Amino acid sequence: MATAGKSEKDRVIIFDTTLRDGEQCPGATMTFEEKLEVAELLDDMGVDVIEAGFPITSEGDFQAVSEIARRSKNSVIAGLSRAHPADIDRCAEAVKFARRGRVHTVIATSPLHMRVKLNKTPEEVIETSVAMVARARNQIDDVEWSAEDAPAARWTICAGSSKPSSRPAPPR
Repeated sequence: MATAGKSEKDRVIIFDTTLRDGEQCPGATMTFEEKLEVAELLDDMGVDVIEAGFPITSEGDFQAVSEIARRSKNSVIAGLSRAHPADIDRCAEAVKFARRGRVHTVIATSPLHMRVKLNKTPEEVIETSVAMVARARNQIDDVEWSAEDAPAARWTICAGSSKPSSRPAPPR
């Protein structure tokens, strides 16, 4: 919410990835209870978006994201997913009980990653992006798309991927 004298365009959105990225640091894993505690603190502090985890990676991560989604009072609770149908579905399932849930889907966009990780052409990456955003939108209202390795991407792939992804979802 904008403060007096400030417009909405002056607002900074706080997007916290501690619960997801923190799990990738050796020796920094958290228990289920610790994740809930950190999420509650972030929510109480007024963090706008909490990326709670990567639900497809394990049953434990799915359960933590689901419980954080149920308990959140203020923050948008996001789950991360790759641009794969099973990831999208599992993520949407995990965040569906949040007051404000979000599926955050990511896909490789640099020439190297498209070729090596995905074995896809730029056109196929765009098609996949559009299809996965539409799939997510058929399950939840708030979908975020990100370009993995974007600094190494050709701008045309990022522009081509984001443009169609911003279209409204097909009717449910």
